[in-house]
Amino acid sequence: MDSELQEFANKAVKFAMNSGAQYCDARAEDQEKKSILIENQETEHIKSNNDEGIGIRLIKNGVWCFSSITNPRSFEDVKMKVGDAIKNSIHYAKFEKKKIDLHPNSKTKTKINYPVLIEPELEELTKIGLECSKIISNTSKIIKSIVNPQYTINSKYFVNSEGSEITQNFTDVIIDMTAIAHESGTTQSINITEGGRGGLEQITNKINSKAEEISSKAVQLINADTIKEEKGTVVMNPDFVSLLTHEILGHPSEADRVLGKEMAWAGGAWWKGKRGKRIGSKELNVFDDPTIKESLGWYDYDDEGVKTKKTTLVEKGILKNHMQNRETAQMFNTLPTGNMRATNYRFMPLIRMGCTCIGNGSWKVEEMIKEVKHGYLISDMKIPSIDMKRYNWSISCQYAQKIEDGEVTDLLRDVIVMGNAPEFFESIDACGNDFTVRPITNCGKGDPMQSMIMGNGGPTIRANATVKSVN
Repeated sequence: MDSELQEFANKAVKFAMNSGAQYCDARAEDQEKKSILIENQETEHIKSNNDEGIGIRLIKNGVWCFSSITNPRSFEDVKMKVGDAIKNSIHYAKFEKKKIDLHPNSKTKTKINYPVLIEPELEELTKIGLECSKIISNTSKIIKSIVNPQYTINSKYFVNSEGSEITQNFTDVIIDMTAIAHESGTTQSINITEGGRGGLEQITNKINSKAEEISSKAVQLINADTIKEEKGTVVMNPDFVSLLTHEILGHPSEADRVLGKEMAWAGGAWWKGKRGKRIGSKELNVFDDPTIKESLGWYDYDDEGVKTKKTTLVEKGILKNHMQNRETAQMFNTLPTGNMRATNYRFMPLIRMGCTCIGNGSWKVEEMIKEVKHGYLISDMKIPSIDMKRYNWSISCQYAQKIEDGEVTDLLRDVIVMGNAPEFFESIDACGNDFTVRPITNCGKGDPMQSMIMGNGGPTIRANATVKSVN
């Protein structure tokens, strides 16, 4: 990162405090992003973007105010933005009855460079993408392959009026792939996302086999069966569980949703007021852990300068805590959890998942399946549909299979899984020992909308839900 950008951030904080702010922090960020879109072995486009700027957040007259600036050329430009935020505080203070109260946080000065074993380069990333596209396209009955490899190189500097100065430099490498098959009027598709925080090593060891896997499965689904609506036993694989965890456990664990501050755009939390109470079976353990290495949700300090840690959200079915920022931690009489994040410097940070997961169990997956007389094996996430309180939910899967007398049998297509949160979580009777973290690249929250990357995961789980095929 340009040292001048850091110096502008330092000066912005000092200027805000000299102008009467009670608190101020600034995030200077520099990002380089490159992506390639490949369809049917042809490169459609290559995108390259460099972005840098500063986001300034402050408390004045007891209220939050925020302003940002892209590519500042002088401190006079930055000072104008700070001045705008301070002026806005006069207006907002008229309507805010309760003044901001922040949980204390320690002063930190550190610089962290996250490991990159193989530096990403556009030429090599394009080569990987074309090879995957070739694998998919050369599969019989595949009519379209879509491959989108990308990487971002990020440098983030945080400074606040309490004396913290934190630099975090990290690289993310991601590849999205879709295989579309068609025959006799039937079209089926399978997609997958792979990647993590690090270099090309996040995809190179497994991506060709994943391309083969999704193209083969898409073709198989053409002749797969559909099913009528039925409530029964479901065994969900880790990829499907990661989206379930994200939507039904992660989002309602964000304290701002619990407080109802997100109701207008992204919903609340069905378990509001239930801390310390049972919300699921004893098999259910949930945590958020931004310290899981190589996950897209791996970071050491959030956008308030709070050190990250593993936070227990649900323990043996008992709701223990929510994800907290410094403000909500005071309201809930607890500690901040290091979950305050923004998409980039242009946005005010919000409480966001880092890496939210269902905890590992002791069951072998084959043993879980063997006990099922009649049920369904649900595999890989697709599209969620959730009500405003994350109570009633439906999530489609990429494919499913029947389980008959402990054996996995017929392949099924167009399957959607439905349930309500308390009933479903109470029905969990087994968690596998195959804990896996999956990349989530497009989580939306806030107004204006912020898209965020993160990790979610868990093991295979067994529970009761309603399943049906939807054409």
